[in-house]
Amino acid sequence: MIIFLDFEASSLGKGGFPIEVGWAAEDGTEEGHLIRPVPGWEEWSSEAEGIHGISLDRLMREGEPHDAVARRMVETLTGHDLFASAPSWDGQWLSKLLQAAGLPRHALRLRDTDEAQRDAVLAVLERSGVPVGARRDILDGILEPARLAAKAGAPAHRALEDARGELRLWRDVVRQAEGVAGRWRKR
Repeated sequence: MIIFLDFEASSLGKGGFPIEVGWAAEDGTEEGHLIRPVPGWEEWSSEAEGIHGISLDRLMREGEPHDAVARRMVETLTGHDLFASAPSWDGQWLSKLLQAAGLPRHALRLRDTDEAQRDAVLAVLERSGVPVGARRDILDGILEPARLAAKAGAPAHRALEDARGELRLWRDVVRQAEGVAGRWRKR
């Protein structure tokens, strides 16, 4: 199953740490968790707080223990195809969370959301018998406008809502590919 995942962080500095994770799956399941900082996770950016709107005080009051969140992620997400719009950043936060919980830092692997979109469109076109030579132009004609439209709306900078946005974009490009494939079959 395809699942889109996003993190929010305390800062983008070397000592930054994950403060929120959210995921949205193609079957409609989703979860979001505030993550209480581990002792020693101290780098806090007021600029980052201004973007995601999560205060350190709120995190301390409402955040779940980091190890519980990490275990929940491994339990729920293992064996699925995980995608993130910024896999290098999100992968850094995922690794930091897993390591702090005493879990292997590569227990879960993230791939780029762009890959999920591309693969889904190409799979629809292939199943529909669209000739290989036509697929690249169709792919570009679907992905470029969809990604531009998605970027026109500012990200929420809340993990679950941003993961939902990636899922909506993926579903949108799949629907568009199915529409193009349907018109191609009628030729």
